[in-house]
Amino acid sequence: MFAGLDTENYDRQYGDRELMGRMLSYFRAHRRTAFWTIALICGLGLLNTIPPFLVAQAVQRIGEANPDWNFIWLLASGGVVFGVLQWAMGWLRQRMTAQIVADVISALRNDAFNAAISHDLSFFDELRSGRIISRITSDTQEFAQVSRLIIEIVSQVLTVIALLVYLLSVSVPLSLGIIGFTPIVIGLALGFRRLARFVTRKGFQVLGEVNSSIQEAVTGISIAKNFRQEARIYGEFSEINQQSYGVNLRRGFVLSNVFPTLNIVSGFGTAALIYWGGLSVIDLTISLAAWYVFVRSVDLFWFPLLNISAFWSQFQAGLAAAERIFALIDAEHSVKQHDQQTTKRLRGEIVFDHVEFRYGRKEPVLNDFSLNIAPGESIALVGHTGAGKSSIAKLITRFYEFQSGKITVDSHDIRSLDLRSYRQQLGIVTQTPFLFDGTVADNIRYAAPQLSDAELEAVANQIGGGEWLETLPQGLQSQVGERGNKLSLGQRQLVALTRVLAAQPAIFILDEATASIDPFTETQIQQAMDLILSRSTAILIAHRLSTVRSADRIIVLNQGQIIEEGNHDQLMQQGGHYADLYDTYFRHQSLSYIESRGAVRSV
Repeated sequence: MFAGLDTENYDRQYGDRELMGRMLSYFRAHRRTAFWTIALICGLGLLNTIPPFLVAQAVQRIGEANPDWNFIWLLASGGVVFGVLQWAMGWLRQRMTAQIVADVISALRNDAFNAAISHDLSFFDELRSGRIISRITSDTQEFAQVSRLIIEIVSQVLTVIALLVYLLSVSVPLSLGIIGFTPIVIGLALGFRRLARFVTRKGFQVLGEVNSSIQEAVTGISIAKNFRQEARIYGEFSEINQQSYGVNLRRGFVLSNVFPTLNIVSGFGTAALIYWGGLSVIDLTISLAAWYVFVRSVDLFWFPLLNISAFWSQFQAGLAAAERIFALIDAEHSVKQHDQQTTKRLRGEIVFDHVEFRYGRKEPVLNDFSLNIAPGESIALVGHTGAGKSSIAKLITRFYEFQSGKITVDSHDIRSLDLRSYRQQLGIVTQTPFLFDGTVADNIRYAAPQLSDAELEAVANQIGGGEWLETLPQGLQSQVGERGNKLSLGQRQLVALTRVLAAQPAIFILDEATASIDPFTETQIQQAMDLILSRSTAILIAHRLSTVRSADRIIVLNQGQIIEEGNHDQLMQQGGHYADLYDTYFRHQSLSYIESRGAVRSV
């Protein structure tokens, strides 16, 4: 049942005291509201002891030969008044509690989300995003439940203390009987602790698997439909959902048995106390009214005590949720900066000095790799898949940590720079440009929020006089859809390039798309590229011949090593690895090849 529900590699075990300390730290910002909430809880705890006393006095007066009915009605009126007061104080306490819990959960979600987006790309490579989402959403909601339970437990504890003091004033021997029986109930509740934490943790893990499965299915639905695999992804989800059903059924069975078990045990205790109390009445040790008050108060005493014991299992669920949230927040970053030096406008000089890099524990991708890139120079990286092209770009952006060697930018160790200010000077276009749901203008302004509408339009019109905007239904105000699915790949690339153009980066990194696009869009893309290349140091992972030829220098990679470098003509004359790559990947894009194919067709 629990197969495949392993913990993440960043998960850790926290003690209950440590977790409680972390949880309470989120409440410190609301000390004043918490103080008044506790004051209301104390008041309610005291008020809970008054109704049995009023009833006892009424019973005592009714049992007299000439009862004072005016006093009895006064007691009844007092009961109504105290009931209304309890309602008002309870309503105010619930309102203040809801406010505190909402603020705490908002802060906790902010911290968890900030921790998630602050992690390196390697963190997301190793983990399924659905599991991370589950911790930020579902686990924080469970944390909210336990926060309310903590407040409720405080209220119940105060009620128990107040009632215990009152019971001792009524009958010390009978009260000692209750006190002697209490450890049995508490011991049973504690016995559920470890099992409750275990099944709850597994419940959260399987919920993460369900979320991950749903997200993957929705994200890849077009591929599934294309290959007619709807039944397959439904079957995979059903299997995970069935596992979730079994885990949560087991969890529900464990948690639902806590209160009934404790209720049975407390029932035996109450029955014994009623019997002994009845004997005391017969022996005239205590009065009938006092015995009635005692029996009534015992019920009031057991109820919060059982609630505290039953809440313990739910409390463990909250601790398990808190454990997963704090593990996400506390997860260590693989990219570690030695300093936080802010950077002015970079010149764009990049030096790789004997760098070694591997993904996790895999074989090295770059081994003793060295490369100098001059300020303003554009280089094209070419090579077969796995040669190390994308890894070079990822190291420059500090998305991954290299194991040895040194990388400098403008003679500054890249590990000493403030990542926020450094990355503001980087312009990155991935192979499949990602666009956020919104308009074209929104996506361009993502890189430069300060741009006015006029400035934004001026930037867009720098590319081919803005002709590419005419292909969009509403120009800059056209909706791009989720992930840009309302635009073609070429249009998405143009939006991404315009976004970089608006940011005016010192270093431009392009992982060029491999898909074919129409000649008009390719011309527009090349114009955008020329504008960016004229202003930036550029690292181009090239898949188009036009991009390769536009670079100042071509770097040919093979298994993480530079084996050739130069411009297109020089490398073709050498007849080496680049010439083979050209014949494999680029020749069909050349004008001479296209013309020769046209001549063959005409024959």
